[in-house]
Amino acid sequence: MGERLTTRQVAERLGVKVETVYAYASRGQLSSERAPDGKGSTFDADEVAELAARGRRTPVRPVVGEPVTVRTGLTLIEHGRLYYRGRDAVELATRYGFEAAIGWLWGRGADAPVALRVPPATAEALSRAAAALPDGIRLPDRLRISVTVAAALDPLRFDLREQTVLAAGAALIAGMVEALPRTAPDSGPDASLAARLWSRLATDAPTPEALACLDRALVLLIDHELAVSTVAARVAASARAHPYAVVSAGLGATDGPLHGAASPLAHRMLAEVLAAGAVPVVSDYLRTGRPIPGLGHRLYPEGDPRAVALLDAVALLDGGAAVVAAVAAVEAAAAPAGGPGPRANIDLALSALALAAGLPAEAGEVVFAVARTPGWLAHAVEEYQEEPLRMRARASYTGPRPEARPLGPDGR
Repeated sequence: MGERLTTRQVAERLGVKVETVYAYASRGQLSSERAPDGKGSTFDADEVAELAARGRRTPVRPVVGEPVTVRTGLTLIEHGRLYYRGRDAVELATRYGFEAAIGWLWGRGADAPVALRVPPATAEALSRAAAALPDGIRLPDRLRISVTVAAALDPLRFDLREQTVLAAGAALIAGMVEALPRTAPDSGPDASLAARLWSRLATDAPTPEALACLDRALVLLIDHELAVSTVAARVAASARAHPYAVVSAGLGATDGPLHGAASPLAHRMLAEVLAAGAVPVVSDYLRTGRPIPGLGHRLYPEGDPRAVALLDAVALLDGGAAVVAAVAAVEAAAAPAGGPGPRANIDLALSALALAAGLPAEAGEVVFAVARTPGWLAHAVEEYQEEPLRMRARASYTGPRPEARPLGPDGR
């Protein structure tokens, strides 16, 4: 039998407080056994040494103002396709659920799904915080508040070791959903995250097809290389912000209508098309010079494969075929005479899911934020291994030049 350490000995070897050792044990970072005398716990010395080794980082010199190449082993966009760690994202979404996709993105494999569970004490605190908010608070804003509350409750949030970051991230993803008001029958604590999220977006229990469609959307949105929210998340990580702050940075970037908040605009347009037809609605957008929401993506000139995969699933829902036909009508109406036009992107596909499933207009924005959170965390883990503060850019100054100071009598 190997050497066993007391809680205080573990704290001394790791350079942390005794309370932190208990937090490691509750997170699964360390396994404990009851001491022979029944007083306190003991820990395996080799396991403690391994945890300590993972926390050692070689000091590096920050590089300020130099061009930054962001190396990532997570996502590739090439020849009109999206790949997670070398695997086609559409293929992954058609075969696996969200938890398994997180396992794949986090380097554990799709056959090692990540358990997305929030500790009971944290869940209770999130529920209390959510109940204290005024009525009418938007669901995306509730997500942002829940991240701040969860951060304040985590004494290990400044531990940037990979295992700790991902353990915290798994609980955070579950907590973000837990903090949303329940609007449909409870799916139970052991249900998939898609089922738990559905009970916060819908008013009725889902059909198997609807739940599979939501799960597919989550997988298709889990990461997208260096999207603006991911850049924001990596900048925060480069400053060694803790993972909750990283997620908050990503959420801040999604609030713009050109990124995560694009889906509600597409939802409004598509609802108008379902009521009045594509030609008059598209014509009004063109006449007023407004861009047609949900069409085109500069990384997918031949069409967004995520949108195609999600619309295929939407078509299987009750009433989904009519919504998908409306999407096709928008594409046709927006195409220039005699040539192909922009195709539906993932934002329009998310709005189609919401309309076909009877979800609110902001559902797409919520799905986007929840889905992208494990991607931001994966990027944070990568960025924590890079030179700190390497994302510090330099400006090209365009303002007035400082006035030259006249020389004094002494020439100075």
